[in-house]
Amino acid sequence: MTTRILLADDHALVRRGVRLILDSEPDLTVVAEAGDGAEALSLAASERPDLVILDIAMPRMTGLQAARELARQQPDLRILILTMYDNEQYFFEALKAGANGYVLKSVADRDLVEACRAAMRDEPFLYPGAVNALIRNYLERSAQGADPPARAITEREEEILKLVAEGHSSKEIARLLFISVKTVERHRANLLQKLGLRDRLELTRYAIRAGLIEP
Repeated sequence: MTTRILLADDHALVRRGVRLILDSEPDLTVVAEAGDGAEALSLAASERPDLVILDIAMPRMTGLQAARELARQQPDLRILILTMYDNEQYFFEALKAGANGYVLKSVADRDLVEACRAAMRDEPFLYPGAVNALIRNYLERSAQGADPPARAITEREEEILKLVAEGHSSKEIARLLFISVKTVERHRANLLQKLGLRDRLELTRYAIRAGLIEP
């Protein structure tokens, strides 16, 4: 059977290159493309692909945010993260979000096809550096006998933070997330208090450091 793939990346040139890699394989075909995480959610609902490939840094909704939502909405859907970030934080967030694999763009021509096939076999695919990070994290946690720290902010607060940092007004955020302006303002106030920040500028700087938006 041919694996039907939804590809999400905010750079059309990257999507074109990845599509060439995938469509050249007889068992893989890209059936839809999205420019951000929110569009990926919509297309996943309408196209019902077997596999979704998500970039991390995208407008409106990151790949990690989209992965969490897709895992909730379609538990049988396979998810791969395709990213430029060789970063342990993003790697562990991807695993927690429900991703089946983590592939670096720099070696996509070598690893992506095998990652897709591994995901469809319900097997994890991790690049070598990620395997080392996973082992090191396990050993450190075992030695300390402690659970990993809880998230600093909730998933909803993360959504609000990203959109605020992208320059959206409270009214625009309320429309995008289907909530009231008052709810948006409450979440923003909670973010400032939790993170010890003062204004939108500091929220934006925090969002850049957290990888929610690109500088």
